[in-house]
Amino acid sequence: MSKAHIHTYDICSLGMGKPASEEMLVARFTDYLAAHPDIKFPHRHSFYHLAFFTGGKGSHTIDFERFPVERGQMYFMIPGQVHSWFFEGKVTGYVVNVSAGFFNAFLQDAAYVERFPFFSGVSAEGVVTLPEAASLAVAALFEEMLVEMDSTEAYSHDMLRLLMLEMFVKVSRVARKDDTRQEPPHNYVLLRNFRKLVEQHYMQLRLPKDYAALLYVTPNYLNAFCRHMLGKSAGEIIRDRVLLEAKRLLINVDISISTIAYQLSFADNSYFTKFFKKYEGVTPEEFRKNIS
Repeated sequence: MSKAHIHTYDICSLGMGKPASEEMLVARFTDYLAAHPDIKFPHRHSFYHLAFFTGGKGSHTIDFERFPVERGQMYFMIPGQVHSWFFEGKVTGYVVNVSAGFFNAFLQDAAYVERFPFFSGVSAEGVVTLPEAASLAVAALFEEMLVEMDSTEAYSHDMLRLLMLEMFVKVSRVARKDDTRQEPPHNYVLLRNFRKLVEQHYMQLRLPKDYAALLYVTPNYLNAFCRHMLGKSAGEIIRDRVLLEAKRLLINVDISISTIAYQLSFADNSYFTKFFKKYEGVTPEEFRKNIS
């Protein structure tokens, strides 16, 4: 597979030699890598992707941000994120691929899973290092999931849903303990809603006032709120999302720079180039050359 293209995988295309499920896959990391050697190159998924490392070294890049691979780390990726990895020797652990709709038949609230902090779509927030006790508990849950994946017992999918939700709650509690701030719940709701709106409208809406109107707050309040929660203004968060999509598109050498500028709603190629260089320090052409 060429590194100059971002391949998008669905769950069925990453099966493990058994009848492929369109909803979920759980596997040991060593078996998964052996079955799919090409997935070390940059790619994206149409599903939620989780990786839990119990041993080994290397690096994992999510949306162009690099993280070290270490024992006890969990990586959570939402559909559409671009990632790749480089391992030094043998790596052990577990991997889960699960469709966005897997829990919909089980939960009344279709957006429930999105509320966990590691599914924000922000790379750094999707990386959680577990202490030893939590790491052992999560590994035990993965082992139970592997049993259920091969089970012919009734309600095996429901057991998988329960085990995965239990894992999400355990990991979320660890992540929340690491956050020393005690924010009121409505702050997290507003932040999640803002990020969701940015994800939906960043191609067309570039100004904080547009999102403030949709959220029924003032632009000044939205900027102050974002600085408090994330250390960035609302405008910076919108801009970062545009830059991220530009990088994702630039990996594919079959798409011209002018086409990317058009897709991202820039007036022309020159404006896009100036925007990209101002915030990334290189032109789109230079970025493409360096990443290939």
